[in-house]
Amino acid sequence: MTVDITVDNLQVYPQLVSIFQDIEQIIGKGPFDMWLRPAKFSYAGTVLTITLPNQFWGTTIRDRYQTIITDAFLKHLGASISVVYVADAKTPAPSINSAQDVIPVRPEPAAPVVRKNPFLSRLNSSYTFDNFIESPSNRFAYKAAEAVVNKLGNRENNPLVIYSAPGLGKTHLLHAIGNQILKTNPNAKVLYMSGEEFVSEYIEALQNKSSESFRKKYRSLDCFLMDDIQFVAGKSASEIEFFYTFNALFESRKQIVLSSDRTPQQLDLDERLSSRLLSGIIAEVKRPNLETRIAILRQKRESTNFDVGDDVLSFIAEGIQTNIRELEGSLFRLVAYCSMHGVTPTIAIAKELLADILTNENELNIGVNVIKKVVGKHLNIRMEDFNSKRKTQSIAWPRQIAMYLTTELTDLSLPEIGREFNRDHSTVLHARDVVKERVETDPFFAAEINQIILDIKAVDKK
Repeated sequence: MTVDITVDNLQVYPQLVSIFQDIEQIIGKGPFDMWLRPAKFSYAGTVLTITLPNQFWGTTIRDRYQTIITDAFLKHLGASISVVYVADAKTPAPSINSAQDVIPVRPEPAAPVVRKNPFLSRLNSSYTFDNFIESPSNRFAYKAAEAVVNKLGNRENNPLVIYSAPGLGKTHLLHAIGNQILKTNPNAKVLYMSGEEFVSEYIEALQNKSSESFRKKYRSLDCFLMDDIQFVAGKSASEIEFFYTFNALFESRKQIVLSSDRTPQQLDLDERLSSRLLSGIIAEVKRPNLETRIAILRQKRESTNFDVGDDVLSFIAEGIQTNIRELEGSLFRLVAYCSMHGVTPTIAIAKELLADILTNENELNIGVNVIKKVVGKHLNIRMEDFNSKRKTQSIAWPRQIAMYLTTELTDLSLPEIGREFNRDHSTVLHARDVVKERVETDPFFAAEINQIILDIKAVDKK
């Protein structure tokens, strides 16, 4: 039987709903809406035919998402499938970067993929160590992730907790760890999932009275990769279940890797679980600098054969500073637009197409008083203390932090900042260097500074 569907009429075929829900959860709603929602799917036997607006679409789905699609079908239907891509003849095909991008109208179905490891890891094969851009902002986390693979389950590296603001590469590192483990040992039981999915699956297990099979599944793993553990925090029953799962894996010398949007101390976790997390390696991924952001975009350009100039990449990198996922998504959005219209990407096109994102990044005009106000609230000092002559540690340290943040978040010169704090420029320079060194060497202090920055920006947007 042949089933013809689109993403928007899945309810007609309930057996396929879970498949596409899994795909959307793994690749994210934005990429799912951009690349898969416009497609038409025809499923017959073991062949999935995807009809797309043009060849460019097929190249992108094939290179980035095909493994995820076939894994989802294997999980829910129990069979390997092959994927065939068809360009819609009714849609004029845009110019393609090379002859390799052209997809035959009716290619022969490829032979079904033979999977040696029947355990579904839910990993995205496009996330590897090789295509992760290592930089000062993520080096410790990157090296810690490599160490996990080299010494799986070693007490010194277990658990590994990676934390950062959203969109800075935590998920990439988790998938890279899993993919490298399977590359070394194809029979390993590796599972990637989000904290939200863990909670949902546990609730379902309770409702279906299948708690034992749930526990057996998780406690038999060789490596458990959980993204966004903050979703487990505060949900007492799920948190307790995760604690016992954690203990079972840890005592069996199985690897646990977790990610979070904050440090373990800042999570609302049970004291026993929090203590367990703090016993391992805690690594922060910081916001990438301009050079790193440009390198990320260049790598995406090369890996996908996009025809985008360095000037355009630099423009995007300068305009989007806080989120790598948004950075990459902007590049794909620009290339998709230019490909469909048969034009070459330029700064002018990027500026107009990405105005909603770029404007948000550049609109902030943070004032020194806002910085003082937020720092004062966090560290419990009064506004007038920032400019006073008092040098007690309880005032001097918050003042140095405020000076450092002013150098980071404003365009003021050192002498100008000095005048704002009733100090000379050398005092500002000393404060900047002292706080910066602490940020780079103390992950918990860095997390506190990141939270202050977020609060400052939140005030400025009001």
